[in-house]
This record gives sequence, structure tokens and C-alpha cells, in this order.
Amino acid sequence: MKNVQHRRVSVDLFLMVAHRKQSRDMKSDVEELMPRLLPVESYDTEEYNSNEPPRNPQEYLRQVQREASLCPDVVVAQIDPKKLKKKQSVNASITGCLAAPQGFSPSLKWQQQQVSKFSEVRQSVNKHRQHWKSQFLDDNVVMPKVEDEDGWKRFCLGENVCLDIQLKEEDKVNPGLDYIKTGFPPFLSIVSKLNQSTISAVLEYLINWFEERDFVPQLGRWLYALLACLEKPLLPEAHSLIRQLARRCSAVRANLESKDDDRLSALNLMICIVARYFEQNDLADKE
Repeated sequence: MKNVQHRRVSVDLFLMVAHRKQSRDMKSDVEELMPRLLPVESYDTEEYNSNEPPRNPQEYLRQVQREASLCPDVVVAQIDPKKLKKKQSVNASITGCLAAPQGFSPSLKWQQQQVSKFSEVRQSVNKHRQHWKSQFLDDNVVMPKVEDEDGWKRFCLGENVCLDIQLKEEDKVNPGLDYIKTGFPPFLSIVSKLNQSTISAVLEYLINWFEERDFVPQLGRWLYALLACLEKPLLPEAHSLIRQLARRCSAVRANLESKDDDRLSALNLMICIVARYFEQNDLADKE
């Protein structure tokens, strides 16, 4: 038994020595290759000061070789977990939309017409984006920071919707232009200033709000505008978001009691854009 243990220790010691020798040999091989890859003339250490900027190509190559020789073989990155994005994983559900009640789904011709109009809108947005992006916004238009979810909900939908404030009859007839209460419309001068990460973030905020609330006109306008600014090919986050939107629209549609409901056309439009334009064909309404 002692002989077996002695042999095992000897083998382990031999492997450790061999590994260290291999590492030294590999390092020496690299050092031998360096002069041939970057041929640099020998220099006098007294004349060359590595702390000063290189004065010619030869000194620059010497500095590169010296810095490379000081680099460790293995380095470990120091990562701050606080800076990591909270939602690293993207779960793209493959479940489809709820079937529309009898007579509630649009015809294929209608869907094709909406896709054509939506494509024209996207082309127009791209054509005029740079012009409107350079325009100054009015003093009353203060866009929230990208991480301010509640701020974006109020900016897009207005305080009346977000805080569920019941309007008086006279306010419904003549609501005025108090955008703080009614929400800012998605003017081209506003949406043109949003980059793709902000567009995805605002889409997520509004869709999350929609998951727990009913469909309102302000929401429809902003969803249409954001989808018109969403670049293809879609990022995984955006892909998951628009599918979530279509499924939610189908769920609200399934609970409508009348084909004359004002929300029906907007809900069908959202499903159509996601399914037909962004090619999520499994979500499309069939005739």
C-alpha cells in the first residue's frame, strides 16, 4: 500500500514539474519569436528611457516589447455586479394569440393594406429623422431619463390615465392641451430623438402597463409610433416584447362584447403589424 502511495506521489510530482517546464518552454518560445516578429535593434539602456514618449518607430517597438514582457500570462477582469443589466435573460414565448371571436378578426386584404401603410410610415420617419432630430423641443417637453419607468408612462399616457383620474363631462368635451394630464403625443420631433435602446425600454414600460390595464387611445398612438421607429432585424428583447404585445391585444379582443367597440380596430392593427410586418406569422389572424 505504501509503494502505491509513493508511486502516486511520484507521478503527481512528475506531472507538476513537467507542466511547469512546459509553461517555461512556451514562454521562452514566445520570447524567441518576438525579435523575429518585431525586429528591433539592440539599444543602450542608459540612452533609452521607457518613461518618455517614443521618439521614433524603433523606440515605439521597444516600448511595445517591454510592455508585453511585463504582462502576466493570465489576467482576471474585475466586474462590478451593480453595473450588470438586471434582466440578462430573454424568454421568448412561443405561445400564439388567442383566436378572435366570430366576426372580430380582419380580412387578409385589410391586413395587407395596413402593412403597406405602415411600411410607408416607416420610410417617411427614416427620411425625416435627421431633420426632426436636430430641432429643439418646446420648453414644456421634458423627456424622462431612459430608466425612469413611471416618468415615461406619465409622459406618454398622461397623469389622468396613469393615476386613473375620472374626467368631468365638460373636460371630456373640451380637454384642452395640458399634455401633463393628457400625455404628450408621439410627435416626430420627440420620437426622432430616441435611440433604439430607449425605444425598446419605452416599449417595455408601456407593454407592462398594458398587461394590467385596458387599451386607451394614447397607448395605441405611442405603440404605433415606437413600432414605426423599431429597426429590423429585431434584437431578442424587442422580439419578445412585440410578441407579448400581440398576445395581450388578442386577450383584450377576446373579451370584447361588440364588433362596434372602438378598441377593436386598434387591437387588430397591433396584431397585424407584429404578425405581418415583423414576420411573426404564427400570431397572424387567419381568414
